[in-house]
Amino acid sequence: MDFFREVKKMCEANAYLRKQGAEDELFLEMVDRVVPYEEGSLLLEDIFGRRKIIRAKIVELALVDHKIILERE
Repeated sequence: MDFFREVKKMCEANAYLRKQGAEDELFLEMVDRVVPYEEGSLLLEDIFGRRKIIRAKIVELALVDHKIILERE
């Protein structure tokens, strides 16, 4: 079971919302999917199937660091 948990850790990323003049704010952990949703929106889904929709754009994908950085439009 620990092996599976470690493999999943390597695959998913955390999504952060970029805030001007402040530290990036965690938006959703363990993101497995990012899908364009409606014009200007993204649907993010975590490994448990929980979904969040945000009107934002992706400004950075740091795959080695497992980070998705979003910025509101």
